[in-house]
Amino acid sequence: MDKLSLVALARNELEAARRSSAGRSAKTVHGGHEKVLRQTLVALCAGRATDQWENPGEATVHVVTGRVAVATDRATWEGSPGDLIVVPRERTAIRALEDSVVLLTVAKLP
Repeated sequence: MDKLSLVALARNELEAARRSSAGRSAKTVHGGHEKVLRQTLVALCAGRATDQWENPGEATVHVVTGRVAVATDRATWEGSPGDLIVVPRERTAIRALEDSVVLLTVAKLP
């Protein structure tokens, strides 16, 4: 069994995002491409966004710090610390309304 501090990891990723010319940083904290479940800590500086990605099954965005907008072509949901946004099965992007860190959890369908 492993135990991780999302607070400490979030702080480190946000520092990395602030140093990056892209204004973002990400680290897989559990699973991976070869697994069904993947959890990735994504840090975004204010005004920065992820590229759009295709939800391969089930996905959630848990806001650790900051405020974000999770958007598809049809709708946008805003989230603050502690919010859990269930991502629909369509192309999605995450944009930081302020410096933010989210835990993106994806479970691929077979």
